[in-house]
Amino acid sequence: MSEGASSTSTDGLTPATPSTPSTPAPHSAQTPTDLPELAALWRDRHPSAPPLAHTFRSTYPDVWVRFHSLPGSKRYPESEDEYAILLHRYNTVLDELFTGREVYVVTMDWSLTPTGPAGYPHRRRLHPAGVRWWIDSEADDPDPEFPTHFRLYADLRPWQHGCADALLRAVADYTLADVFVTDSELRRIHCPYDGGADVVLTTPAERDALRERHADWLPRNAAGL
Repeated sequence: MSEGASSTSTDGLTPATPSTPSTPAPHSAQTPTDLPELAALWRDRHPSAPPLAHTFRSTYPDVWVRFHSLPGSKRYPESEDEYAILLHRYNTVLDELFTGREVYVVTMDWSLTPTGPAGYPHRRRLHPAGVRWWIDSEADDPDPEFPTHFRLYADLRPWQHGCADALLRAVADYTLADVFVTDSELRRIHCPYDGGADVVLTTPAERDALRERHADWLPRNAAGL
């Protein structure tokens, strides 16, 4: 499948100047009506860890796979052609996981106090339907006197190709982090990051099948990173 025209640039890790996050296109999002129930469902499905996306790789290694978002494992896009490639890769996997399903789109903010100012000022504009459903503090923070506090927001929507593109671009530019998309039963998780995506499946066999379908997008190191 073609990923669109690609620009000629070197495969370095020098970030591009972040693009200004665009206002997300309207979608038929609905606010979850029972946020305590959503938190309870997470605890039931995933009792070993909180819903912090940066922990998924170490928590679910047997059903986890990582894909890189640009050819040559280039980390940051430097042109609209490269944004088109990474959005194609993100949306291809998201479509395979969630077409025909409702999904929770989850974003995260952080602060140094439980009610402190937002660490990601674009989050509210890019995810206006998100409602806070989880608060957590970094148990292993290197400075225990000033732990990092995480606030997670979710909205429930039918998955549509491209409906999260504004968030995905922000993640690619590292102006947001710990964003993830999951089905309404919280069984499959797609977590984009600046440089790729971590995907959590239901079984090792399902993980292996997804990995084989997109082998060209896999990291080229033994650890799969």
